[in-house]
Amino acid sequence: MSANRFRVDWSKVLVESLRRLSPLAHLRNPVMAITWLGAAFTTLLWFSALHSGEHPAFVGQIALWLWFTVWFAGLAEAVAEGRGRAHAEHLRAARSSQNARRVSEPRVDAPSETIDASRLAPGDLVVVSAGEVIPADGEALVGVASVDESAVTGESAPVIRAAGGDRSAVTGGTRVLSDHLIIRITAAPGDGFIDRMIALVEGANRQKTPNEIALTVLLAGMTLVLLLSVATILPFAGFVGERVGTSGSISLATLVALLICLIPTTIGGLLPAIGIAGIDRLHRANVIARSGRAVEAAGDVGVLLLDKTGTITLGNRQAAAFVPAPGVTEQELATAAQLASLADETPEGRSIVILAKERFGLRSEAPAGAVVVPFTAISRMSGLDAGSRQLRKGATVAVTAWVVEQGGAMPAAVTGAAEESARAGATPLIVCDGPRVLGVVVLKDIIKGGIRERFAELRRMGITTVMITGDNPQTAAAIAAEAGVDDFRAQVTPEDKLRIIREFQAGGRLVAMAGDGTNDAPALAQADVAVAMHAGTQAAKEAGNLVDLDSNPTKLIEIVRIGKQLLMTRGALTTFSLTNDIAKYFVIIPAALAGVLPAVGGFNPLHLASPHSAILAAVMVNALLIPLLIPLAMRGVAWRPASAGTILGRNLLIYGVGGLLAPFPLIWAVDRVVATLGLA
Repeated sequence: MSANRFRVDWSKVLVESLRRLSPLAHLRNPVMAITWLGAAFTTLLWFSALHSGEHPAFVGQIALWLWFTVWFAGLAEAVAEGRGRAHAEHLRAARSSQNARRVSEPRVDAPSETIDASRLAPGDLVVVSAGEVIPADGEALVGVASVDESAVTGESAPVIRAAGGDRSAVTGGTRVLSDHLIIRITAAPGDGFIDRMIALVEGANRQKTPNEIALTVLLAGMTLVLLLSVATILPFAGFVGERVGTSGSISLATLVALLICLIPTTIGGLLPAIGIAGIDRLHRANVIARSGRAVEAAGDVGVLLLDKTGTITLGNRQAAAFVPAPGVTEQELATAAQLASLADETPEGRSIVILAKERFGLRSEAPAGAVVVPFTAISRMSGLDAGSRQLRKGATVAVTAWVVEQGGAMPAAVTGAAEESARAGATPLIVCDGPRVLGVVVLKDIIKGGIRERFAELRRMGITTVMITGDNPQTAAAIAAEAGVDDFRAQVTPEDKLRIIREFQAGGRLVAMAGDGTNDAPALAQADVAVAMHAGTQAAKEAGNLVDLDSNPTKLIEIVRIGKQLLMTRGALTTFSLTNDIAKYFVIIPAALAGVLPAVGGFNPLHLASPHSAILAAVMVNALLIPLLIPLAMRGVAWRPASAGTILGRNLLIYGVGGLLAPFPLIWAVDRVVATLGLA
């Protein structure tokens, strides 16, 4: 789904950010709640200063910039939610009021009644014909139809939905393009897939994740400690002033400014936006997260369970080689195999025709008067009869029996070639002309391009990849070696998937997997990160905590990448916030104590104009850092595959040292502007 289709309404973002100036908007964020109280308190001090004449301009500017700090925090969250709201508006367009044809039994010719779609209940049966919109989420019970799902997935190409199997789930708001379907409704009004997507992308259902809660508790604890520390400064200053004989004192506005500059306001203001932006990056990858917990868990995944078919391989075996029998040329074998495959409409049969054309430029046309023999599951062969020639191509057992019936025998060389290809994990097909055996066509599972390199990336991240397949161990071992996975499990049943997940979880590792069938639902429910295919069954989508609208199993790797980027972004900005607070200690504390302890106030390595200008510059920089970092919070920290230790070291160097050094030139520059304009 193209991100360019969703335009952020900046007027709504601005209105929403102003609405977040309400104290109720910050009740769940202790850092910003303290900042709001500080802004309100200094505003009252400013009104008082207007009457007393005690630096009203200085106090007023402190109050103004504290309100800016609160507003910038609300702006960060509003920007993040605005991107999701643009997505939601597009989805609402797909959910329009419409009628439905309800029937009492699953027959196209059954009597029907037209009702408002909002009256449909789970279990109702509806008929949807070509050109009509599917009224609600459900499962196809009868029929096969082409469905336009672009309103949900953004993909313009129609998809096939059919009764039975793993492609039976349909989504309300999508349009049937051909034929008809009888659908059993599975969702109550207002609880359909699109309704839930809208709530999720707007952030209405966003709950804090465990890591986010833990970080919030840590920041709240730091804020409380700093609050108590700053509260002791006023009596301490009075006591010291009496001892050293200074008449200076510390104003309440300065103490509030000191507190707000020292508590972690940068990460406190950006923390909600980081979580929302992480979910938004998933949406732009066409993955719907049921909660932020799933995205966060993806970043901590230690094991990836990957189905072989459709994930590691292309999904259908394809012709890879022609192995001729003694006395037969490869081109002769390819010609016979191509002719024998003309009536084979399976992907394997089509691949033989394509390989023969690519290797030898052969034309896929039957001779005049020839009779094609179509492939069937019973015969396990296809062929072509042309005059005296009886070409057959098919499974080893089926063709061997055919050759024997024609009075021939299977050459030892051909039998050996077939067995060798089977041991290598390939599928051998025998080609013959009547009793004469021509050779073997080797079919292989084709590994997806670039998949080996992606597994190498995951390995560098410390993630174990495990291929699960129903194939025999020999075939599984060959494919696993070619793909570069760390481990494989062969002849796996749905019950085995559940057992494998529990084994890894018992060892303290988080497990991710993808699935699309009803038989995958138990394993998806057990996995820590469960990616359900949108084209799969309703049971799979209900069991998963992530839904891939593209129904691409390899998306699991991208989801892990986004999860890790979310955790890295949160960690990097937390590090930056804490270290830039340390930098501000060296500016604002000497300025605050200048009137009480001249020796401490004399510590001025930046040569700031005055204590008031230094304090005001620190407060302004503290506020401005939030909007300056909003783009990074939205985009996420650049991610490269590496070990946890390497990533930690790099972040400490870039964001730790950067956070320590960045405030000094910013404060110096703002101080010069403040002094030049005479604001302090």
